[in-house]
Amino acid sequence: MAAEETLFISIASYRDPELLPTLQDLIQHAQYANRLNIAVCLQAELDIQPFIDAGMILIDSTTHKQFPCYLFRWLGASVKIINVHYLKSEGACWARHLLDTCYDQQDYFMQIDSHCRFILHWDSEMISMLGSLRQFSQWPVLSSYPPGYIPGVNEVRKDFVSRLIFNGFTDEGILSLSSKPFSASSPQRCGYLAAGFIFADGHFASRVPNDPNIFFMGEEISMSARAWLQGYDIWSPHRVLLWHFYTRSDAPKIWQDHTNDAKSAGIVSNAWWERDKAAKRHVLNQLTIDKNQANNNATQRTLQEYQYRIGVNFNQLTIHPTILPPDSVSWFENLPDNDDQWLASLRFFHEKKLRLDHDEININDPDVVWWQISIYAVDNTPLAINNMLPNALQRGPEQSDSNIITLDLRFTTSQSNPVTFIRLCPYRNKTGWGSVLEKSW
Repeated sequence: MAAEETLFISIASYRDPELLPTLQDLIQHAQYANRLNIAVCLQAELDIQPFIDAGMILIDSTTHKQFPCYLFRWLGASVKIINVHYLKSEGACWARHLLDTCYDQQDYFMQIDSHCRFILHWDSEMISMLGSLRQFSQWPVLSSYPPGYIPGVNEVRKDFVSRLIFNGFTDEGILSLSSKPFSASSPQRCGYLAAGFIFADGHFASRVPNDPNIFFMGEEISMSARAWLQGYDIWSPHRVLLWHFYTRSDAPKIWQDHTNDAKSAGIVSNAWWERDKAAKRHVLNQLTIDKNQANNNATQRTLQEYQYRIGVNFNQLTIHPTILPPDSVSWFENLPDNDDQWLASLRFFHEKKLRLDHDEININDPDVVWWQISIYAVDNTPLAINNMLPNALQRGPEQSDSNIITLDLRFTTSQSNPVTFIRLCPYRNKTGWGSVLEKSW
């Protein structure tokens, strides 16, 4: 880490009991804590006493964008707390956008969630890893879903790294992401950003600020596309750099507070779903523009090329089949010869959680060699046929005591016909095809 290189760290926190442990771990495990400039959007009860009780030294109090703002020093680091009552919050991206406005020309930028843990000397490690990528990219970015941890006296921490991959489309048509573990000797190129961990050059905060009009769903694909258009290239770290606390089932969530009842009582200005609905329309408008439009005159990168690179057509909701398992390609190094060739390679994606009563299907039948699962259009036209091995249909631990079996079905088709029904049929070693079970899609 070069002399006096500084880091700007953005942490949006919504009523999170893990915030203080995260801040402490972040600072204590940095090699150069005095170079950390941490900004927190505290969406809670407007109480800063817990920070003082933890040992933070209050340096100054002011305002930032009309919100109370407190400047602390803690364990050598600078910590800025922007105090927003949680009922005045407008969502995660709104809070992160507010933090982006605190950027003050620091050398590096990191965005994380308020429930994380860090490796020793994470700051130097991230800067070194980012620097190793400059031979491939002018502005590399490190981003991924970090491995998980569970808080406690003896914290459980996972020890694998993963890369972001295509997961599906929401009902509104917004691309969603999941992750896949990988092992490599260097960072791997990826087309997607994870909002819970971004590490880049400092100017990322001003050139690709969070969009305050996005509530939650769509933030990652929107920011990924905007980062690409601005000239940034995304890489998945090949070593563990930090951990993230997933699920957090007992932690307060904004959709539990910003309800219809809270709006009727005048406690909040909008119910969460109202913001979410408008935000999803906003994201779709961002991603479904004229394919030939050059969105950034400086980089000459286009949204169309970004779609080539990730294998997804935002307008048609079609995908290149290799972005699905087992390949799970998340970045295409080679561009297609022409748009027609690319369009011809794409397929329509269909996804459904099929619920079956245990009396309808015997997934433990020892004689079954495979299950044929087919989907059909309304006119009985077959759209796709998948053969699945019996172990692919085994119920998970969460279903073991249930009379309901849930099958996660994912199909691609060459036609856009709406799927109307599904047929399941076992094939047995001795007797051949069994009875067909037909269900509505």
